[in-house]
Amino acid sequence: MAYVDGFLLVVPTDKIEDYRKISKKAGKVWRDHGALEYRECVGEHLDMPFGRPFPKLLKLKPNETAVFSWIVYKSRAQRDKINAAVMKDPRLANMDPKTMPFDMKKMSMGGFTVLVDV
Repeated sequence: MAYVDGFLLVVPTDKIEDYRKISKKAGKVWRDHGALEYRECVGEHLDMPFGRPFPKLLKLKPNETAVFSWIVYKSRAQRDKINAAVMKDPRLANMDPKTMPFDMKKMSMGGFTVLVDV
């Protein structure tokens, strides 16, 4: 059964292009190591009239938006192997958390087993 790493982050709107550059580079690294999919999605229509809207949930400021992303793997075991390889990949070695175009303290992430795949 497929396995998914999911991420939700807060990115200043004026840093979206910086974030896109980092994401494209990271996505290539994950795919090169065997991830099946790598997606990064920027919030566009977030003020929904029901549930708990992302701006409220994430306490977004007017100059921030949500980024929702995921990486798909064949299995949890494959994910663990790929992530270990990615963390050692020299293409990502110079990424300093202090210089990221978003606040890493506001990032949420987790691993998920696929419940429904239609």
